Amino acid sequence: MRQTTEAFRSRYRANVHPLYNPWLHGAFVLLFGLGAITLFWSTVHQIQPLEWLALPVALLFFNAGVYLVHRHLGHQKKTFARVFYARHTGDHHSFFAPGHMTYDSPRDWRVILFPAWLIVLHTLIITLPIWWLFSQLDTNVAGLVGGCLVLGYLAYEVFHACEHLPSHHPLTRLPWIRQMRRLHELHHRREMMQERNFNIVFPLMDYLFGTLYWEPEQDVPYLPSAPMTRMQHQIDIAGHPIDVLAYASTVTRWPEWHPSSLRINGQKGPLHAGARFEEDIRAGGRDGHLSWIVDEYLPGRRWVAQAQGDHGLSLILTYACEAEGDGTRFIRTLEYQFNGLGMRIANRLLLKRRIDNESAASMLALREMAEKHLALSAGVRA
Repeated sequence: MRQTTEAFRSRYRANVHPLYNPWLHGAFVLLFGLGAITLFWSTVHQIQPLEWLALPVALLFFNAGVYLVHRHLGHQKKTFARVFYARHTGDHHSFFAPGHMTYDSPRDWRVILFPAWLIVLHTLIITLPIWWLFSQLDTNVAGLVGGCLVLGYLAYEVFHACEHLPSHHPLTRLPWIRQMRRLHELHHRREMMQERNFNIVFPLMDYLFGTLYWEPEQDVPYLPSAPMTRMQHQIDIAGHPIDVLAYASTVTRWPEWHPSSLRINGQKGPLHAGARFEEDIRAGGRDGHLSWIVDEYLPGRRWVAQAQGDHGLSLILTYACEAEGDGTRFIRTLEYQFNGLGMRIANRLLLKRRIDNESAASMLALREMAEKHLALSAGVRA
């Protein structure tokens, strides 16, 4: 499955038009939507108490519409909706699979967001006629309903994008988004995508129709919501990004180049999403133990893992690679935090400086060891 997903991603990205601009795509949808909402709601004046009921009713209607379209057109082949089925089940569910639920760069928004023209079609073909019908009875109700139908569209786009954010993004720690991300991840399982979790923003229809499925994440390290200490170091390494990242994400080699890593209990070779391993460390002058889980591995681009350790320590480690001439710019980002007040104070006064020095030293050692390893591997192949 991993190789199939990565191969599909490579093919899909290669077929995206070189002039595609994800920022223009997102900006157009957002600005057109906000403009349409403003126009619809500008027709509203002196709303009566009963007219306010149009807001929840319209949002309920939209929630049901999303559920029905997603379930019966997005995951069932219908002749009149074959393009939507191909784009959703064919492209989106092939691009994003369990263990590969996050996008790599903004250009991947192409497979997350609806085509930019669809919000125009939604507004003119669906929302405008509904607004006109209601306006024959009550202009306030018509304006509220029209604005809510476009608002629902924008909410879908925003939440769906959040459900494919990298797991270390701050927005993923918000409770509502975190729960919907989990429901959406379960929906992306092959055996569930035609049966479970079709709502994107709020799972009301899934609950009412009996298609809501929840399964807690197992043994995922605790990530505190408070700001974390963040440090980033980078270095240029002679080697191809794929080879450099493969060496760095081979965790059994960490003790070779990182001064804080003492012992690793894990699989050899680059670790992919879902892999777990254990590490004994001495960081900032203190011994400890870390339990790791890999969140993401995009060969030659990015590797992300989370860990939970002693003294309430939680951390996120990100390796990123960029081609730099004939070599690689390797970027290491460490984010961590202690739960206890005492360790937070110790971190601010002493540990942070030591850990930063150790991280800087590890970059020099990484370059030396990686270049030796890559040169040796090249010699063996020759």
